[in-house]
Amino acid sequence: MAFNSLTFLLFFSIVYGLYWMLPGLSARKTLLLLASYLFYAAWSPPYVFLLLLSTSLDWWLARLIGNTDAPKKRRWYLYLSVVANLALLGYFKYGEFLLDNFVTLFAWIGFSYQPIQSSIILPLGISFYTFASLSYTIDVYRRDTRSDWKLTDYMLFVSFFPHLIAGPILRACHLLPQIELLRKPSANEVGWGLAMFVFGLFCKVVMADGLLAPVVDEVYSSPEKFGMIDTWVAVLAFSGQIYYDFGGYSLCAIGLARCFGIHFPENNRHPYAAIGIADFWHRWHISLSTWLRDYHYIP
Repeated sequence: MAFNSLTFLLFFSIVYGLYWMLPGLSARKTLLLLASYLFYAAWSPPYVFLLLLSTSLDWWLARLIGNTDAPKKRRWYLYLSVVANLALLGYFKYGEFLLDNFVTLFAWIGFSYQPIQSSIILPLGISFYTFASLSYTIDVYRRDTRSDWKLTDYMLFVSFFPHLIAGPILRACHLLPQIELLRKPSANEVGWGLAMFVFGLFCKVVMADGLLAPVVDEVYSSPEKFGMIDTWVAVLAFSGQIYYDFGGYSLCAIGLARCFGIHFPENNRHPYAAIGIADFWHRWHISLSTWLRDYHYIP
């Protein structure tokens, strides 16, 4: 259910109407949780159970980490969370790649090995919700956030539909406090949220898909038919296409969340105005670059 589909616009209209009609905090959070799982199930219902498994495991392990002061136990619970999450991510993202290379290696050394035909389908958004969930157990281990959040609040943090498919990658310490005290947004927030959503759709539908994608597809599919100038135009068009596609999708997510009174962090800050590679990664997919910095590179 892509943001630029009529199905999503109908889905959002119904959910948002019910959100304003429901009177209590608990009812509104339950609505958002059910809507988020329905949004994910619209792509592939069986993978809802994978999302639920990953979420429940990390919530439980974080509780164990928070309830003990024994350093060794805390480390092992954290290791279990990291290994389980990265094993799932690695299997679905790189399982077929590794299997193909394994077959090639056997053929190179003179053995014929034909495995059963695999049909691994990459779950939509698995990188985003895996990184978001991992940030929680790591933050609890570092004592940067509490471990006693309600399971339903944590499930909503991981599955909240504006960020579930394509980010931004959110931190538990940033989003969970907003979910715990979920409030109805002001008219100003709703206005800004809808404006960002519409502009994000314009970037995605008009600029990326409508204006730039046809140029890229035509030249990249048959480059031998075109000269130097046409080829450079296509290269520049592709740089614009990926910017408007990803930037527009991120802006849609930020705008949708703002309509519910939830603030997402900025994810793109004029990346093509960067003055170097390091500056570029401070501006492009900010939630990913800062996640890698805080949870991988510095540690």
